[in-house]
Amino acid sequence: MDGLDCAACAAKIEAVVQKLPGVNTATLDFVGSKMLVETAEEVDPDDIFDKIRAIVMRMEHGVLVTWADQPAAKGAEDHEFKTEFRRQLAKIVIVGIIFAVAKILKFTADVELVLYLISYIIIGGSVIVRAVRGLFGRQIFNEYFLMSVASAGAFLVGEHPEGVAVMLFYQIGELLQERAVDHSRRSISALMQIKPEYANLQQGDKLIKVSPEQVKIGDMIVIKPGEKVPLDGMIIEGVSMADTSALTGESVPRELQPGQEILSGIINGSGLLTVKVTKEYAQSTVAQILELTQNVSSRKAPTEKFISKFARYYTPIVVFGALALALIPTLFVPGASFADWGYRALVFLVISCPCALVVSIPLGFYGGIGCASRRGILIKGSNYLEALNKLETVVFDKTGTLTKGVFEVDDINPENGFTREQLLYFAAYAESFSNHPIARSLLKAFAAEVDSNRIENYQEIAGMGVKAEINGHAVSAGNARLLDSEQIGHTTPITVGSVIHLAVDRQYAGNIVISDQIKEDASSAIKELKKLGVKITVMLSGDNKFTGESIGSKLGIDVVYTDLLPADKVEKLEMLERNKTQRGKVAFVGDGLNDAPALARADIGIAMGGLGSAAAIEAADIVIMNDQPSKIASAFKIAKKTSGIVYQNIALALGIKAVILLLGALGIATMWMAVFGDVGVLILAVLNSLRATSIRDV
Repeated sequence: MDGLDCAACAAKIEAVVQKLPGVNTATLDFVGSKMLVETAEEVDPDDIFDKIRAIVMRMEHGVLVTWADQPAAKGAEDHEFKTEFRRQLAKIVIVGIIFAVAKILKFTADVELVLYLISYIIIGGSVIVRAVRGLFGRQIFNEYFLMSVASAGAFLVGEHPEGVAVMLFYQIGELLQERAVDHSRRSISALMQIKPEYANLQQGDKLIKVSPEQVKIGDMIVIKPGEKVPLDGMIIEGVSMADTSALTGESVPRELQPGQEILSGIINGSGLLTVKVTKEYAQSTVAQILELTQNVSSRKAPTEKFISKFARYYTPIVVFGALALALIPTLFVPGASFADWGYRALVFLVISCPCALVVSIPLGFYGGIGCASRRGILIKGSNYLEALNKLETVVFDKTGTLTKGVFEVDDINPENGFTREQLLYFAAYAESFSNHPIARSLLKAFAAEVDSNRIENYQEIAGMGVKAEINGHAVSAGNARLLDSEQIGHTTPITVGSVIHLAVDRQYAGNIVISDQIKEDASSAIKELKKLGVKITVMLSGDNKFTGESIGSKLGIDVVYTDLLPADKVEKLEMLERNKTQRGKVAFVGDGLNDAPALARADIGIAMGGLGSAAAIEAADIVIMNDQPSKIASAFKIAKKTSGIVYQNIALALGIKAVILLLGALGIATMWMAVFGDVGVLILAVLNSLRATSIRDV
């Protein structure tokens, strides 16, 4: 919705569209100039689009409504914004000069009136025109109507300078508001610059520049020095350093080598890389981030929703209060002057515009979300940002979340006549089809080619392990639960690490101990969360009790649950949800495919996104792009500071407006004070909101 510059009107448009037949939800993002509409399946989107355009034309004439995937040219938008900004600035300067001349120099009353009228027409003509259009569009209580009535009323009661001042300061406030909103829009647009424009597709000896959407899984692409990585893939050839700051917020370059995964959106350094594509563009990291960023405004915080609803009732109440203030005393109080009480009523009208609230609150949340994204923390909506303030319990998955998920074989313990080589052979073959980090560590230790023709009847058992026939031998490889289910006796070593048990032809063959390393910042992350007010930290793990509790103790975790299946994690999470306080929130932090149900079930799902699975990122509400647990505390701090800024704006706007309303009713407040109460508070609130874009010490 290009040209939408009235926040209160945007809220009204949203409310009207919401009531259209066939519309389930409608969310208008004033800062982003976009509306997200969800309809019933049988509804024709083009029909809804036409109705929305008609509504916008009636309520906000001049706003260009287009489909979001068919935006106006960016250069044209920028040029139009700059031209309009200069035009408005020129008007303000000219009127300011005329106003100062009329005020300072001693002209006759008639000359003064002419100068004030000229100033008024120059600065307020467009506002009056929009007010008249609003009347025809049945939008009586919009800001244009209020300012027109208040300023015209000042002329009628003989307060010519104040009539001009109302319009002049209103336009100054509008100009600063547009500038601030444009700044916020640009900060969000800057996040979109990670989108790659092309990919160098390798076909034989040639490189063809194509759109990333045209590249398929298995294709080979070449990434030259300085280019953005267009798709996720595996490095086949080349060594380089990568700038990952666009994704992770980290300025330290990351080394890239053959065999490593590479994520789209990062910038290649000095080396030439050949990459085998592993995901189509629609499923790539950069596409997911862009989708999250574009839809971030569709999930509004409860505070935002409350203020939008409050604004719809606040303005009519104050307008009718102004009408009562002008008429009742003059009709029922002896000696009451209409000019005096009418002036007091005009003060009410000026102060009745809710723009300071309606604009500054989404700006504050936008700033906080933008600040988080620059640090590699993607928050999918302001509702999740606000929910972080009520965080009581943080539940962690262990592997890949608190630990690195990089496993190494520590010990091989054969039994019943099997050798170490046989045990590792059967384990590597049994796990060869799995992508789990434990399986990869076994294959790495085996260090030989796996002949898949020797494997038959492969079966993966969720949360337990695998079963397969290898060279005609029935092999079971997994945790103790797998062997218990088959009633095969086994021994479990007391060690910190994951234990893989093996049975061959129903005879226990031994176990292999695989260890994982704790992430460097995991312990400090737990301490920081507790310092910030999190009451309980919990770790859920599929590991044995000894391993889980040893790691939990090292990290300072309050409660540790071990030997869990994926379904058990959801069950434990639901138990914690039931035990929380009424306002408290429970967050779950995970990274794997089997964490997706728990991520979706928690009040706040936090996914480790750098190496995490696509399913986990999709199910989560917050994504940590560099896989560092300490970023959870950073998100918590940003949420607290952002909410502080939002509540400051609410207190500032409502407090000052309430005082001026009271003083206006008592005849103490002047129109100048009312103008400050509206425009001044708007400017202060918007400037305060912009602080959220540059929160430090997180």
